[in-house]
Amino acid sequence: MQIWVDADACPNPIKEILFRAAQRCLVPLTLVANHSIRIPPSPLIKFRQVESGFDVADNLIAQQAVAGDIVVTGDIPLAAQVVEKGAQVISPRGEHFTPANIRQRLAMRNLMEELRNTGEIRGGPASLGNAERQQFANVLDRLLAARPK
Repeated sequence: MQIWVDADACPNPIKEILFRAAQRCLVPLTLVANHSIRIPPSPLIKFRQVESGFDVADNLIAQQAVAGDIVVTGDIPLAAQVVEKGAQVISPRGEHFTPANIRQRLAMRNLMEELRNTGEIRGGPASLGNAERQQFANVLDRLLAARPK
């Protein structure tokens, strides 16, 4: 098992939770981004920088993630790809994407994108709050506790 992070848009408080969890549970953690990210010195924590470009980091994670891995991403198309491979997926806001809910989330994402493109809605999500951080930590802990030893 490994944890993969779509790190380009992952908030720093979520990265800190992931750093602590990787050390506590002795699980390899790889952050993937197209810009440099500081990581703590640890043999368990790695950073892979990819070229700039549309979905380059997402494509690397989609290729590398396997069943049983945990993927952290807010990108719904990437989540759908890796859920199909058997990976567990958590958004930085603590939403656990599963085979039971990913198709609905993908359809909702597509609808919202269409509404934004037509100007019917504006803006993005609210800033990450303590409730979302706690939700993320709870889902991550639950998935790590359930992993095969």
